[in-house]
Amino acid sequence: MTAEAVSTPAREHRGSILVVDDEKNIRRILRMIFEEDGYEVLDAATGEEALERLARSAVHLVLLDLFLPGMNGLDVLKQIVAEPDAPPVIMISGHAGVREAVQAVRMGAVDFFEKPLDRDRVLISAANALEMRGLRWRLSEAEHRLGKADDIIGGSPAMREVWSKIEKVAPTAARVLITGESGTGKELVARALHEHSARAKAPFVKVNCAAIPGELIESELFGHEKGAFTGAVQRKRGLMEAAHCGTLFLDEVGDMSLAAQAKVLRALQTGEVQRVGSEQVLHVDVRVIAATNRDLAADVTHGRFREDLYFRLNVVPLELPPLRERGDDIPALVSHFLTAIAASYNMKRKAITDDALEVLKGYHWPGNIRELRNMVERLLILGGDPIVTGDLPPSLRASRPAPAPSTPSAPDGLSLREVLRVVETEYIQRTLKNCDGNVTRAAELLGLDRTNLHKKLKSLGLERG
Repeated sequence: MTAEAVSTPAREHRGSILVVDDEKNIRRILRMIFEEDGYEVLDAATGEEALERLARSAVHLVLLDLFLPGMNGLDVLKQIVAEPDAPPVIMISGHAGVREAVQAVRMGAVDFFEKPLDRDRVLISAANALEMRGLRWRLSEAEHRLGKADDIIGGSPAMREVWSKIEKVAPTAARVLITGESGTGKELVARALHEHSARAKAPFVKVNCAAIPGELIESELFGHEKGAFTGAVQRKRGLMEAAHCGTLFLDEVGDMSLAAQAKVLRALQTGEVQRVGSEQVLHVDVRVIAATNRDLAADVTHGRFREDLYFRLNVVPLELPPLRERGDDIPALVSHFLTAIAASYNMKRKAITDDALEVLKGYHWPGNIRELRNMVERLLILGGDPIVTGDLPPSLRASRPAPAPSTPSAPDGLSLREVLRVVETEYIQRTLKNCDGNVTRAAELLGLDRTNLHKKLKSLGLERG
């Protein structure tokens, strides 16, 4: 069994805490308390040392003494909270009064304790602070996903197999390479793997490797120092650092440059990253899930993708089926999208006829689930209620296999004109039925003007029906 496939206990991912206090015994006691509860602990004796630690380590929570030699605790707090994605800070002191405590909270501290510290209170406060940090991440993710209506839907054999793999691999630390055509839901599967893992309360950080210019991807992944290049006006933490203790999702990993691939490989091998413009080495603990719509094995053969990185990422391969191979899932997907999109637009949910669903099931969907969702959104806005076959674009209707011609229900001995009249009558009746009696939509399908169709209905004796 490879190292990547070994399950990682949940307690190993509780978070990283920096204890800042000039009293060695306080630092030692707090280290023992937090390490016993499953946290990783760093410490510093001065404010200057604390800021240096924060600059080169991924820290989720800071316990900060108010009175320190040199730079005092409030000055350190001010610098910490000014940073983007700053960790929460709990202030501690043996000599502070109400005034200092109020000032610290106003400046951004999440709690304030007086010495001697109570073990249980400190652990509860730390857990609450880290939980709030996690909630902020999840709220940000929820806002990002709001209205997308993109849950994994479907009970077809192909999707049951996908779920079976998710359930087996999610609880492990194994790296997963998700492959499939564009629009098949690779990001949804990556999120499902994260949400069913021991890292679910930690960040899920997505990197779209195809959307980031090659010259910027190192800065995005590993961060940069102020002044490292033109436009770097402040220090920035990289996405790998932001995903510490969580999951990093490398979407469209096949579009990453060879230079960036080499750096990602090194980070996966060592668990260490360096910000652009810095010599400091940061340790990160991330689970990497990658996805691509390319044939990475072929890219390896042609020298477009590193073979060693390919094998690092492809510990567990997970291939998603295209929508055309899971037509039985389309009614459930359409129903889901109709409900969710109508709610996001504050619209009434519309129904859809069985005939219209059959047309959707017969279409080949080159854009997969993404294309289906866009189509449902269009039909919800522009279609009737219920949505009928006539509401569908001609390109979809044309893709439906033509029904076998029925034998005209006319007795022998009729003239050709009379037989044609019978066939024409039956075809118009069927078209009207598909359009739920909507003459305007039926005329469009038949290639007739609405007025001419009314005249034809009258001449065939169908007007009242």
